[in-house]
Amino acid sequence: MAKRDYYEILGVSRDASPDEIKKAYRRLAVQYHPDKEGGDEEKFKEINEAYEVLRDPQKRQRYDQFGHAGVGGGASGNPFGGGFGGFGAENISFDFGDLGDIFSSFFGTGPSRRRQPDRGRDVEVEIEIGFEEAVFGTERDIKIDLEDTCDHCGGKTVEPGYELKTCSSCKGSGQVVNVMRTIFGNIQQAAVCPTCKGSGKVPEKACTVCHGKGTRHKRQELTIKIPAGVDDGATIRLRDRGEAIVNGSKGDLYVHLRVKAHKKFTREGDLILSEEHVDMVDAALGTEVDVETVDGIVRMKVPPGTQSGTDFKLSGHGVPHLRGNGRGAHIVTIIVDTPTKLTRKQKELLEQFKKESGKKGWWV
Repeated sequence: MAKRDYYEILGVSRDASPDEIKKAYRRLAVQYHPDKEGGDEEKFKEINEAYEVLRDPQKRQRYDQFGHAGVGGGASGNPFGGGFGGFGAENISFDFGDLGDIFSSFFGTGPSRRRQPDRGRDVEVEIEIGFEEAVFGTERDIKIDLEDTCDHCGGKTVEPGYELKTCSSCKGSGQVVNVMRTIFGNIQQAAVCPTCKGSGKVPEKACTVCHGKGTRHKRQELTIKIPAGVDDGATIRLRDRGEAIVNGSKGDLYVHLRVKAHKKFTREGDLILSEEHVDMVDAALGTEVDVETVDGIVRMKVPPGTQSGTDFKLSGHGVPHLRGNGRGAHIVTIIVDTPTKLTRKQKELLEQFKKESGKKGWWV
């Protein structure tokens, strides 16, 4: 199914200004928010996807020139077409890094021992937090199952009280040589020793807990500290909290954060955005409104003559700066509601007001 045009999704023209795009996004994001009655999660995602492209001048330029393919939304992800000579080779990559190992294993020209992995596998987890938790920071307790160092042998593979000895199969080299008969004669091929797994050492007695593996599958409980100001999609890296291997360092733990959408607020960097509705009389005469912020209710003045779509800034009520002191602002957009049903008296008053305002219009 073809993707819809991003301008069409936001309901703006192709020459719309950044301010027009931003206001259209805010209006639609509030209207289709999935946590709101009558919301639509799919439309909400579609609106966010369109805005992420059109808000960025470089992405917007690529989109205007190449369409969805220019911003990674096409079938191939390549705005310039079919790769080499039209053979669709844009997704093919070549890695010649192991050719030296291949030739050395056949002809004995490489190092005497095959290199072992020097670190364990990295582990990834995903955590969902609330909007306010992302703003002010929080902690999360998680449980993960992974390969960790054996407590009994300390990762040495040998039963405590015993030692490691030289492997009798490879005589400590970590490799064994196999002879292959070919039409060109006998070829020697080096391979990792299957007895010691390339280490050149074997335990006098294998650990009775991990059975000589050096690691055990364990459940770990960790407390993750999430700093104030993180955004959706942020990743926290915890060094050496991944899986363990023998004779190597542990991998890392990557915690990916997902921030729940808020019913009232949206976010742009360190800014928090929301809308407040006033009727046209209050907008004309001026009023005060109670604005919900992450810090609680703030009383805000709306001056006389305020137009629909006007933004007001509440300084210091936004998101804390992730790197540095202070906080962003809370931007409040005023939406002026026009009545759809009027009494006879109200119509008469408005007609009279219109006459007294003259040709200029009462809003001037």
